[in-house]
Amino acid sequence: MKQASLKIKSYAGNLNSRVSIVDSGNLQKRILKLMLLSMGALAFTYILLLGNMVINIVERKTLETNARTLTSEVSALELSYLSLSNKIDPALGLSLGFKEQEVKFATRKSLGSVKISNNEI
Repeated sequence: MKQASLKIKSYAGNLNSRVSIVDSGNLQKRILKLMLLSMGALAFTYILLLGNMVINIVERKTLETNARTLTSEVSALELSYLSLSNKIDPALGLSLGFKEQEVKFATRKSLGSVKISNNEI
């Protein structure tokens, strides 16, 4: 039992000496600096993304108002087009110099006839 406790004490002593060699007081400062630096980088990224979102929202609202005005202009143009197209008739065409043409269709004689047998089988 004493041998086991001596081994544990010697191992713990070696472990403490290893930790003190690695630690040397700078490890906590380095970890703190790394944490503060990463928090600063994350805060900067958050502010950047938030700013871009706000800018995009404002731009979308202005584009929506522009789309509404363009839609109303298009509907007004469609209405004027329909009112002008209702005024077009054959009398207007004749007054503008257009003439009625005789309608001719292209036809062809059939090439043959198809016989259908009365056999249902």
